[in-house]
Amino acid sequence: MQLSLNEDQTQVLDFIDSLAKPFATVPMHDVSLALESAELDEALVENGFLDVMAVEELGPVTAALVVEKLARLPFAIEAAASAMVRPLIDPELPRPLCLVEEGKTRKPLRFLRPGATVVVVGPSGVKSFAATEEMIAPAQEDTLYGYPVAFLTSLPESMTAHDVDPAEITRAWRVGMAAEAAGLLGGALDSTVTYVCERKQFGRPLATFQGMRHRLAEDQVMTNSVYWIAMRAAGTGDAGDAAMALLHAQEAAKRVCYDYHQFLGGMGMTLEHPLHLWTYRLKLLTAELGGRGAQGLAAAEALWG
Repeated sequence: MQLSLNEDQTQVLDFIDSLAKPFATVPMHDVSLALESAELDEALVENGFLDVMAVEELGPVTAALVVEKLARLPFAIEAAASAMVRPLIDPELPRPLCLVEEGKTRKPLRFLRPGATVVVVGPSGVKSFAATEEMIAPAQEDTLYGYPVAFLTSLPESMTAHDVDPAEITRAWRVGMAAEAAGLLGGALDSTVTYVCERKQFGRPLATFQGMRHRLAEDQVMTNSVYWIAMRAAGTGDAGDAAMALLHAQEAAKRVCYDYHQFLGGMGMTLEHPLHLWTYRLKLLTAELGGRGAQGLAAAEALWG
């Protein structure tokens, strides 16, 4: 596996850094549970960053890199489904894309709003439809989601069927979620490290205490491993690798997020610090595609048939 970025990938990520710089910090005094930016979303689409998978020189690994990079921002962006899955179904599908398993449409759907494309993936195939206002129920205001979330109350009588393999769509879905989780973990780590380096206790920064440094080092290793396993899965295109990547990402999120909030002490229980903008998103991703148990079964099935 090639571990270093090529020139094209470096340029893409540098362009995204420049584009996303105004959105790298939380607006002052904003204590929202989730942040969105239509301006950033439009800029990403206009510059083609969500379509890099279709470019032969870039492909799925670059798409995964883009998803990971954007997930590090405090703003929630519908990138994983559009960058990793939409090109396999229909590059012209209207965004945002909401992916849902067949028979499990009552779950909270990220980025669901009128006009969104809902893609239903399951044993009967891959189907899509445009969500209307009558089909959508908003989440309760006090629900702790880190994404804009809503619920489907009904399905249309007819949907558009797509001639694609649902197993392949599920594989790409897993890779996209793993890459997104890697970015969220990276963003949460950066936010935590900044806090413990600035916050002082007993006259010295928290980050200088050996016990905390050891745990932070373990969390960084875990976060880095999620990144590399996700990139490997994007590169191999293997269903087993994809299942293992999402399994590891969901396991890491369960462990690491607890540490980060503990490191912040009382501040970690409030919305005044932006850590929740990453960890609340991770919490929702840990239930994606059936959670850790489902990924483990999928990985075992891919390995042993």
